[in-house]
This record gives sequence, C-alpha cells and structure tokens, in this order.
Amino acid sequence: MTAKPEKWDVLKVLNWTKGYLAEKGVENPRLEAEWMLCEALSLDRVGLYLNFDKPLSDAELAAFRGMVARRGKREPLQYILGSQEFMGLDFQVTPAVLIPRHDTEVLVTEAVKRGAGASSILDIGTGSGCVAVSLAKALPDAEICSVDVSGDALAVARCNAERNGATVRFFQGSLFEPFPGRRFDMIVSNPPYIPKADLATLQHEVSGFEPMSALDGGADGLDFYRLITKEAPGHLNQGGWLLFEVGAGQAPRVLGLLRDRGFTLENFTQTDPAGIERVVGGRLP
Repeated sequence: MTAKPEKWDVLKVLNWTKGYLAEKGVENPRLEAEWMLCEALSLDRVGLYLNFDKPLSDAELAAFRGMVARRGKREPLQYILGSQEFMGLDFQVTPAVLIPRHDTEVLVTEAVKRGAGASSILDIGTGSGCVAVSLAKALPDAEICSVDVSGDALAVARCNAERNGATVRFFQGSLFEPFPGRRFDMIVSNPPYIPKADLATLQHEVSGFEPMSALDGGADGLDFYRLITKEAPGHLNQGGWLLFEVGAGQAPRVLGLLRDRGFTLENFTQTDPAGIERVVGGRLP
C-alpha cells in the first residue's frame, strides 16, 4: 500500500517554521513565520487564522520554503517580503537601500514641524526615499529634492515616490555636488553614522545584507556630519534649518558641529521612542 503524502496545513507549517527560525536565532520566529506565510498564500493575518486547517498546495509550499530558507540565513524579512511600512506609507525595499527604521520617523516629524513655510527642502542620502517621500506627502507645497550617490538606490526611491503618489526631484551625486549655487529653506539627512570599528558587531541581518556604504560613518561615526555642516551654510537661505538623525550618544557632538558652523538659533534635540536622542537640529541666523 502506498503511504499518503504528508499533509502540511497552515498550523503545522507555522509550528514547524517557528521552531526552525528559533534555532537559527531569529528573534520573533512565530510572527515572522506568519508574515511569510501571509505573503505565500496572499492572505492577511486574520485570513491566516481563519484557515489554520487549509492544506498548502505544492506551489505554495515551495514558495514558502524558499522564503524560510532565506530567513534562516538571517536575510532581513523586509528584503524577503520586499516592503516596509514607514510613516503610514508602504515602501519597496531591496538590498540596494537601508531598510527604513521607525526611529527615522522622528526626523520626518521634526522636519514637518519646522517646514510649514518652507518652499524647498533637500534630503541628503535619500536611500529608499522614505524621508523625502514622507515629507512630500506632509508638505505638498514645498519642492522636495533628494540626492544619493547610488543609482540603484535612486531607482528604488523613484519607485517609492510613484508608489505613494509623491512628487520628489531626484539627483545622483555626492552630498551637494548636483546643487552648485542652489539654496534651500531646509536640509535634512540621515547619513551613515556607525563608527567603523562597530560595524563588525552589528546583527548579521544588518552587516551581512544591508549596504555598508549607508552605514559606515568613519572612525568616530561623524565623517558625514562634518562634511554636511561645513557645506550646508552655502546651500541654505537665511534662517534655514539643518536637521540630522544621529546615532546613540552622538547628539552632543553633532550639536557642537552645528553651532561651530553658524547654526546657533533654535538648537534642539529630540528623542526616539526608546529615549535615545535621535534628532539634532539648528537654524542659521
């Protein structure tokens, strides 16, 4: 008698995957198993719960196994699913760009607070475009420009602007290179800020998959802050704002750089949900 093939229903698949991902060191194995199975079955999580006894077809099982194998190698879930939510918007992500973090929403929130009257805003190091696109949605009367040295990153950012119905002007180049003689009312940046010696200590999801050029901030993590604060006064209108996202513990030194370069008005820092000073800003006289 031929044995019946093993039946893999939703609940059985979830339980097995949870154990497998836990063995591989994934922090939220059950939740991540659910998200990947939702993707494989084209269901939301409610639909998943209503179909615990649904057997997977061979094609569904093959698609899901491919995702689980990638996550078992610690590839970030966002790259596997291809998207990440940020400021209530949906962003495509690929290994060409950093995955948007919710900490960065603090930068957008602070920029929106101060940008109500701005006619032009520049986002330096746009990556996925999450900051520029979010600003364009929140401040539709402002011209939003964004720059990145990576053509592959800009391709993702352009896709995200279109995906979210945002008007953003994209430029390829290093920092202020594409803007000779151009001035803005506000400049925002979430630059690379990880000290070089700390790169090896990052989670494998980060160090093994996210673009290192978007992480490496030089010996003390402050290389890009020095470059931007030096050149920013020549690219800002009078009273213009400069706002940065910073790494843990970097706020006092970045605030000092701002003041040294003439950003002496309305200096501020703002904490993220974990209580870390995450955003630093100042204004030119």
